Amino acid sequence: MQHIQLKNKLAIDKMRTAGKRLATILKEIEPLVVAGISTWELDAEIEGRMRALALKPVCKGYGSYRHATCISVNNVVVHGIPSKDTILKSGDFVKIDVVGSFENYCADMARPFFVGAVDERVQRLAAVAKSALNKAIALIKPGIFLSDISACIQEEVEQAGFGVVRYFSGHGIGKSLHEAPDVPNYGEAGEGPVLREGMTLAIEPMITEGSYEIVIMPDGWTAKTKDGGLAAHEEDTIVVTRDGVEILTRL
Repeated sequence: MQHIQLKNKLAIDKMRTAGKRLATILKEIEPLVVAGISTWELDAEIEGRMRALALKPVCKGYGSYRHATCISVNNVVVHGIPSKDTILKSGDFVKIDVVGSFENYCADMARPFFVGAVDERVQRLAAVAKSALNKAIALIKPGIFLSDISACIQEEVEQAGFGVVRYFSGHGIGKSLHEAPDVPNYGEAGEGPVLREGMTLAIEPMITEGSYEIVIMPDGWTAKTKDGGLAAHEEDTIVVTRDGVEILTRL
């Protein structure tokens, strides 16, 4: 069993600062996510805003990764690499995932963006990802099982007729981007560690329009749906409190 670190008030304060600043940036860049902009330009804009707010872009230099954000378009599930060649067009479904640290403590979040008018199916897929995230977070309090989160997400997504990605999961977070425990988006309730006050987790439903199978592109990062269908991803960093939960990445 991996050791799950409990965070003290000082650590949580730093994570809260990181989370609120990230949430502010992703709110403020919404008007920039328009047809004609490249994902490379969006990444540069977000990185500039992070550095201006004393946030370190944790993804940059993580393994061989060279950017501050992951920007995943349409059938890309996660880990889309910002590129000058990826120019957004009307109807695109964009997911921006970003990790920032403040005084060495991380917050991780992802949000969906619509470019111009999008299909109703795009709106529905995004809505179900958000609903799954919100319902799972609403469950969180000391004493529940970690897998209760997983089961809640899976039920919400599959009842809507969508797929739940198995290959990636949410995770613990703190001084490191990825800490114990893993938080899968599927599974049986009533299993795994019991949540305790001070646990900090990144909860992130990754869902697909069709099959949940994915393929990793030759770049080693970009994860696409195997069947070419759309994918949605939404993420928040939370802390388990004495009597419930606090979302650190919302304003």
